[in-house]
Amino acid sequence: MENHSLHMKFGTKAIHAGIEPDPSTGAIMTPIFQTSTYVQKSPGDHQGYEYSRTQNPTRKALENNLAALENGNHGLCFSSGMAAIDAILKLLKPGDEVISTNDLYGGTYRIFTKIFSNYGIRFHFVNMDNMEQVKSHINENTRLIWAETPTNPMMNIIDIKALAAIAKKHRILFGVDNTFATPFLQNPLDDGADLVMHSVTKYLAGHSDVIMGAIVVKDSQLAEKLAFIQNSCGGVPGPQDCFLVLRGIKTLHLRMERHSQNGKTIAAYLKNHPKIENVYWPGFEDHPNHATAKKQMRDYGGMVSFTLKNNRIADAIKVLESFKVFVLAESLGGVESLCGHPATMTHASIPKEEREKVGLSDSLIRLSVGIEDAEDLKNDIAQALDTI
Repeated sequence: MENHSLHMKFGTKAIHAGIEPDPSTGAIMTPIFQTSTYVQKSPGDHQGYEYSRTQNPTRKALENNLAALENGNHGLCFSSGMAAIDAILKLLKPGDEVISTNDLYGGTYRIFTKIFSNYGIRFHFVNMDNMEQVKSHINENTRLIWAETPTNPMMNIIDIKALAAIAKKHRILFGVDNTFATPFLQNPLDDGADLVMHSVTKYLAGHSDVIMGAIVVKDSQLAEKLAFIQNSCGGVPGPQDCFLVLRGIKTLHLRMERHSQNGKTIAAYLKNHPKIENVYWPGFEDHPNHATAKKQMRDYGGMVSFTLKNNRIADAIKVLESFKVFVLAESLGGVESLCGHPATMTHASIPKEEREKVGLSDSLIRLSVGIEDAEDLKNDIAQALDTI
């Protein structure tokens, strides 16, 4: 990765950092190196590329670009966000313990509790609004603190700097899932995190056409360990997907500005609607930890969750089925607006009593506000709510 990228502003980095014209043709776009292997002049003489599970030039360009966007030194791409989390957990060994936020993506909760707990790793799910709760779970076996901020789907904000200080004091690895915010809105490595994870599928790729994950770190030794796992376990993306993400990232700053504008408009509209009970969006001054969000984020993004006044699951489902512009689908972060029902979709793997502890009620609807015209989105919400 070129050092001059460190001095670029974000929009310039998104387009240029880590990207070089193809030396053989001058092609401005990184070519899709659709190859599994590379010719060697003599055994072991492979100019850095020997096999595409280990390294691929298209993937390398994307990894360098992502590292620059997160102000890290090393990027690693994986076949999905879950493959990236899987690699992070493989840094641990039986007997190790993890402290995680209690409000997190259902797939993360599932891999923690259903896969890695079978290998002798212990997980504690705590309210990270309260740093004393985090401290009370630290012991000599604690190896990883895991946070999402904003959290999925309750939009809770966690103080990255405060958590980083605790992790550093106790020499614990600290990872942040930065999928919702993206590097456009916040940079956890700058606030003291050891590693940042993304479901690249979402805002980074941005067009609902790729499944991918990524990890960015500053420390070379940590990068080496993760690269060993990446290569040994093989959960890597193909060059076509890497090309699509490189293309998507070129408009990341423009898209995130519009997602954030539309998110603000929709959140305000929902807050004033008579059929809505609660709206979860970190830009509100009365949102829990709004002050932290204001301090560590540049804007508040396009994710908004809300509950209905009567909290009836049947009404939530009727609203979801009545949207015409918002599309009922898993995932988030694409240019089109999506709606979802976490209790039966993204967070169904979390037991109901655990969901309710963090306020994830049966009527909670999660919106991924896209980049369409905000008036059309407001009108769509109005007509959907009129059905109940």
